[in-house]
Amino acid sequence: MDVDFIFKVAGIGIIVAVLNQLLQRSGREDQAMLTTLAGLIVVLIMVVNEIGNLFETVKSVFGL
Repeated sequence: MDVDFIFKVAGIGIIVAVLNQLLQRSGREDQAMLTTLAGLIVVLIMVVNEIGNLFETVKSVFGL
C-alpha cells in the first residue's frame, strides 16, 4: 500500500477529530456529526478509488 495514501487518511482523521472537538465544545453537536460523516465519506471514496485501481491492475496482469 502507498504510504502517501496512509498519510492522507491519517491527516483527514486528525483534521476531522480536531474539528469535531471544537464544534462539540462550542455546542454545535449537529455540525460536529456532519463533519465526522463528511470525513468518513471522503475516506471511503478514497478507499473505493484505490480498490478500483487494484482491480484494474489485476485485470491488466491477467489480460482481462
